[in-house]
Amino acid sequence: MSEWLSNPVFTTWDSNTSLWSNALITLYMTLATMVLTVLVGVPLGLLLFETERSRTPWVRWVNRVVGFVVNVGRSFPFIILIIALMPVTRVIVGRVTGPNAAIFALTVAAVPFLARLIEINLREIPAGKIEAVQMMGASRWQLIRQVLLPEALPGIVGSVTTTTIATIGYTAMAGVVGGKGLGDLANRMGYQSYDDVVMVATVVLLIAIVIGVQALGSAAARAVDHRARS
Repeated sequence: MSEWLSNPVFTTWDSNTSLWSNALITLYMTLATMVLTVLVGVPLGLLLFETERSRTPWVRWVNRVVGFVVNVGRSFPFIILIIALMPVTRVIVGRVTGPNAAIFALTVAAVPFLARLIEINLREIPAGKIEAVQMMGASRWQLIRQVLLPEALPGIVGSVTTTTIATIGYTAMAGVVGGKGLGDLANRMGYQSYDDVVMVATVVLLIAIVIGVQALGSAAARAVDHRARS
């Protein structure tokens, strides 16, 4: 054990070799990605849900177009997506390597994933509740704010948790192509250098992060679930 702990990966904060620095980079990429993903993915999921229920032809056409784009985004393996996005990443971020460049690709991958989950959460709301509020003369915005989002909130929290865990896995793949973080450390100092200590340490730390995120997400979902309190 002392030989393991004396490994430079545990004893330095150098971003090229430190387990702790790269863990912070992974957490930074995950947090920044999820903030952007929630800001885009939740409204996109609402758009998919609302436009699907419309009887207006052009609105249904919007639903089909948006749904197609979301399906295409979800179908791309992330390692291929991040490489395909490199020209766009260079234009938007200014470079194709590093955490900020990875965040752009991570967000593009995570938004369609979360949007579909949000749409599913909204579909699970009993139709009777929606119809009752509509019969009372509520506007579309009132329906969304007072019924759809509150009723779907526990599921939305669970969907955000699931997306966050998937994003942590994506950050590991982003590290292989220059995104930094634990994936980069595991590839450079673990796989390429045949250092089993680094490989085991990065895997254990990633597992710990995922378990922590799941625990926080489950607690948050229970806290906002009014059905559980009643």
